[in-house]
Amino acid sequence: MTKEELKIVFFGTPDFAVESLRRLVEGKYNIVGVVTMPDKPAGRGHHLLQSDVKKYAQEHSLHLMQPVNLKDEAFVNELQGLQADLFIVIAFRMLPQVVWQMPRLGTFNLHASLLPKYRGAAPINWAVMNGDTQTGVTTFFLKHEIDTGDIIQQRSIDIGRTDNVETVHDRLMVMGAGMVIETVDAIIAGTVHPIPQEQLLTAGEQPTPAPKIFKDTCRIDWTWPAERVYNHIRGLSPYPAAWTVLCDASGQQWNIKVFETEQPQPLPWKMQPGETFINNKVLAIASGNGLIEIKSLQPAGKKRMTAEEFLRGMRYNGELTALN
Repeated sequence: MTKEELKIVFFGTPDFAVESLRRLVEGKYNIVGVVTMPDKPAGRGHHLLQSDVKKYAQEHSLHLMQPVNLKDEAFVNELQGLQADLFIVIAFRMLPQVVWQMPRLGTFNLHASLLPKYRGAAPINWAVMNGDTQTGVTTFFLKHEIDTGDIIQQRSIDIGRTDNVETVHDRLMVMGAGMVIETVDAIIAGTVHPIPQEQLLTAGEQPTPAPKIFKDTCRIDWTWPAERVYNHIRGLSPYPAAWTVLCDASGQQWNIKVFETEQPQPLPWKMQPGETFINNKVLAIASGNGLIEIKSLQPAGKKRMTAEEFLRGMRYNGELTALN
């Protein structure tokens, strides 16, 4: 079978998935259908927001499906009618068994980690937040339990000391797209030899979770060691962004998102966690064992700005403290 004969249905939603879809389309692979999330209301006007995958699919006249319920009989019948040989899933929700078992050559997923490390919804964030120096991408065949299927291919990259989740995301997106093409070619050629994830775990080692990130997950705890605070901030930058609350002596408070900091420094004197050091240009906050200088931030309801711009525009009474 050639790539022009192999019928593929592609499942994906955000820009991370678009790069792989683009490579498939430009490589003349036979995309017979694209499945993405339904449009969602966004903003004050509740205008419907289209996914990045939908925009690309429409621009290239691909057959598009946006089911609300993946078990819906009409959707399942439509999928079956496409008679696809292979499904590819990237940054999409969990598929029911009736869907992922449908194609004769199976369904594979591109996941942004070196499985079995970081199974779950936010693998890139957690790798950076945990201070890892390496991550990567994995293709694997789907089975019922999420992110547990047999591995087809893996490739790794280094995480630099100043990388944040955006820079790592962008490199993995490009690397992953290339590996999707390699995986499809290997399936066509019949050279795939999947490896159970358990074989990659040493004795007693457990898979690493990467659960969904919520607002409370993003809050900075200034009692943490400085290294943990630094990694927490870059692992959430620019989205969804770490945050904290600054409070002055009168009780006035400012909710701020923190996007960028200098690398941790030793405390210049004995300081309590959350205590600030401020001059006209510098806003630094003490953690459990070090000082974190904030470079860029965003007060609630304002645009992103430098710490200098923030200090120049704010009016506060007495000392500022970052609350836990």
